[in-house]
Amino acid sequence: MGATTIRNIDAELFAVPLAEVLSDAMHGDHSHFELIVVRVTLADGTEGAGYCYTGGRGGHAIRAVIEHDLAPVLLGRDASAVEELFGFMEGYLHYVGRGGIAGFAISALDIALWDLRGKARGESLRLMAGGAGRTAKAYRGGIDLNFPLEKLLASVRGHLDAGFNGVKIKVGQSDLAKDVARVAAVRELVGPEVAFMVDANYALSVDQAIAAARAFAPFEPLWFEEPIIPDDYRGYGRIAEATGMPLAMGENLHTLEEFGLAFAESRLSYIQPDAGNCGGITAWLRVAGMARAAGIPVCSHGMQELHVSLLAGQGGPKDPHAGWLEVHSFPIDAYTTRPLLVEDHLAVAPDVPGTGVVFDGALLGPHRVGPS
Repeated sequence: MGATTIRNIDAELFAVPLAEVLSDAMHGDHSHFELIVVRVTLADGTEGAGYCYTGGRGGHAIRAVIEHDLAPVLLGRDASAVEELFGFMEGYLHYVGRGGIAGFAISALDIALWDLRGKARGESLRLMAGGAGRTAKAYRGGIDLNFPLEKLLASVRGHLDAGFNGVKIKVGQSDLAKDVARVAAVRELVGPEVAFMVDANYALSVDQAIAAARAFAPFEPLWFEEPIIPDDYRGYGRIAEATGMPLAMGENLHTLEEFGLAFAESRLSYIQPDAGNCGGITAWLRVAGMARAAGIPVCSHGMQELHVSLLAGQGGPKDPHAGWLEVHSFPIDAYTTRPLLVEDHLAVAPDVPGTGVVFDGALLGPHRVGPS
């Protein structure tokens, strides 16, 4: 048995409460998020950690796929063959997977393998992701559709006070006038120099999205995120053609083939892969390569403590290819030994071997969910 042979795989599920209930137009209320943490141990005792998360549903199933389907067939394999194992996992679960629950499970394991790779090489994730920069542009993404206007504005002020020069709010209400009032009030508050994004969480039809894009246009959002379901690739193209509004999506694309369709048909201005569901770091980097070829900036969704290294490695804040890091309202980084560091409006990537994401057992432990 070689030193890099996989000896053990352990998966844990945590249900982490949020400080308050957060809402969006499609998923409803969030009282907590789920965190699935995977630890891969090698024959020489080296351990790598990976993870994924949910909005509070599906965590038990993800853990089950890892424990019952993937772990048994990965034991005894060479952990250093990261890309080969990614392809194996995709193929092994293809008939029942193709994204969804399987994509989340593969992502967590792939991230653990990259953690091991970095530790073996003595390289940080930002170096393995290209090493072009040390920082990334960062914006604060709110889940705030349930907030009354005054609370929304207070929340946005808090984001600015925390050092962010970009903010995103939720839209997608049945009454467009209410959305427009929120967008107008936030733009007036932040002024013209702050990047401002809006996100409908695919709550609208194409026609509704066209009307919303035209109504939002005077307030110059940097992008309109997920106005419609992610599967309607040509619908995104119709919205972009009709309105000229910059569009963004990607958090709900879970296979490389889906991203390929989005690049080909959706006329996006930004792409937002999430390494926690698209297939891990391996898939995220491949999407970033597709984005570079298409001339579209690659951004992120959630998991800011991990994505900061990927975006920094892609080019840093001055490279148009490296887009914006979302600092999500699910504060996974608060349960690590290094919460996200923001300096001069920029998120700073860690410079330690591996992914740089180390969970704090004392903080996370009380939220562990036992076997189902």
